[in-house]
Amino acid sequence: MKTGRYICTLLLFCCCSLGYSQKMSLSTDVVGWAGLGTMNGEVSYSLAQHWGIIVGMKYNPFSYDKGKDGKRFQARQRSYSIGTRYWPWHIYSGWWLAGRLRYQEYNIGGIISDATYEGERLGSGVGFGYTYMLHPHFNLEFGLGLWAGYDKYTEYECPVCGLTVGKGERFFILPSDVLIALAYVF
Repeated sequence: MKTGRYICTLLLFCCCSLGYSQKMSLSTDVVGWAGLGTMNGEVSYSLAQHWGIIVGMKYNPFSYDKGKDGKRFQARQRSYSIGTRYWPWHIYSGWWLAGRLRYQEYNIGGIISDATYEGERLGSGVGFGYTYMLHPHFNLEFGLGLWAGYDKYTEYECPVCGLTVGKGERFFILPSDVLIALAYVF
């Protein structure tokens, strides 16, 4: 009788230890792609049941013509970030809080007015969101955030003319992580 219990316990232990663990995820933000074609991606690695480290990248090299008058608009950028996410319940599901450091090179202009800004930003941000599990390997993430820091910029009269209006340095607060992302968890 005792031998049967030991065998059952041993089999149960072996079966439980064969289960897989989701340690990493790859995701892309659909809202970012809709933002004038900004390519983006994020890699997340699980450090513990509630904590993960995230590394992200955004890239947009595109400029667009407004029409036959030669006017142009753009939201070009190259951005890198690293940070952490905290899930109160379990990693890769439910509500989360995030913090990150971010560096961005940008050239934005011609969208609302002809004024164009080019420069570099360095800062940190916070965000929150919700991860909805569609399947054990696919998630849908929603999130909002803000980031703040230091901006060194040059202002131009228009996106094409190159006439410098001014240069400066300033503190900024901007929205960040306005996201609807698809994630593959493995």
